[in-house]
Amino acid sequence: MKRILGRVSAMCVLLICAPFITVLPDAAAIDQLGPGAKIAGMDISVYQHPGGAAIDFSQMYRAGVRFVIIKGGDSVDRYDAQALSYLKADRKAAQSASLYTSFYYYATLPDTGSQQTLIADAKAQAQKIIWRISSLGGYNRRDMPVALDLENNCVRLSPSGDCAKYATPDQVTTWAQTWLDSLALATGRKPFIYSYPQFLENAMSRSTALRSYPLWIARYGQSATLTAQQLNAKSVGCYSHSWSNSDCSTQWQIWQYTSCGIPGKYGVPGSRVDLNVFNGTTRDFMNLVRGLWQPTQSEALPFNEPTTLTITSQRSATANDPVVIGVSVLRPDGSPVVAGTVKFTPASSMMRVGTQNPVRTASGMWSLSLTGLSEGRYLGTIDFTDATQTEASASYPIAFDVAPAALPTPTPSTSSLPTPKPTPRPTSTPTNPCAGQIRN
Repeated sequence: MKRILGRVSAMCVLLICAPFITVLPDAAAIDQLGPGAKIAGMDISVYQHPGGAAIDFSQMYRAGVRFVIIKGGDSVDRYDAQALSYLKADRKAAQSASLYTSFYYYATLPDTGSQQTLIADAKAQAQKIIWRISSLGGYNRRDMPVALDLENNCVRLSPSGDCAKYATPDQVTTWAQTWLDSLALATGRKPFIYSYPQFLENAMSRSTALRSYPLWIARYGQSATLTAQQLNAKSVGCYSHSWSNSDCSTQWQIWQYTSCGIPGKYGVPGSRVDLNVFNGTTRDFMNLVRGLWQPTQSEALPFNEPTTLTITSQRSATANDPVVIGVSVLRPDGSPVVAGTVKFTPASSMMRVGTQNPVRTASGMWSLSLTGLSEGRYLGTIDFTDATQTEASASYPIAFDVAPAALPTPTPSTSSLPTPKPTPRPTSTPTNPCAGQIRN
């Protein structure tokens, strides 16, 4: 980042960076009134302006909020214009109420197979935000850097409105890296990225370069005082992404812990609002404001760490029943792997493998069920793979037999069967978007 900032200083003399250079605030104490004694924040968009209603930012401040992130841009023109219509007024009013402000840009990626086109698109979308910051007069003493809202990897819709094509993880990562680097170079402050654990793991590739940018993470639940390990936990194991640490915790700076804040409490119109907390001290917060945040020296999850696969149990069956195989996969230190899955690979492509269902029973433990197999002897391997590349692949040879199916039990004639009764139609209930979330 030092090299980037040096280039920024030289470019600012010749180009447009002057509006971004302002006197920054002193690291005065900022009230930590949020859950877990953290600095409280909020993010807002057009949905917090129903019918054009205004937000009372002074009441928001009195309720304990100290920063607000405003939707300020979108890849889609009509939504971009909608966001822009509130950005300037909300930013001014929030800062007048002594709140720190940022704005976020909701990104949609291009439908392209060309790396050159992908990078050019990311730079073009970044330029739109660079100009937008300039149109606001540049960053001032109460501005946090902008955020990239990246939670959508659909690049083509079908006529029915469903997603017909998704960008690959490498494409999403390249686009995001280009956008973030472009903003950092032009403004001299590190932007941050917003997303949620499933997207970070499944829709992006792991990257040490991305890890150098602050993370604003969304995860909702019943508690806003979870540990960093719990924030990154799955039902079994943990999410593996660029901000995951070796102990399965997440390196995060802002946490959107609910989308069901009570709006009236904070002077916000509408039915609900997103609430956030900042992870760190006043000094940490001011480093984020200045764009000088640096990742902690925590150890990241490894890349392609060697693994050892063992078959712990094996139950063969008849053609009517599943074959069930217990599988364990361990790291070099003997601890269980935190990502990946297992499958059966037959020794011959002519061998019919039926349906496979790997169920993760604990970290590094699977119960692999094979159904729909014909009678006969099966040879092959049990293979472990990890799409996140945290753990290296591993295989173990296996052989098992499937016995002939048992003869079916005769069924009674239909004349002796009772007359079926109609099944009652279930009563539909409206979905509650705040079920399982904090109402705060």
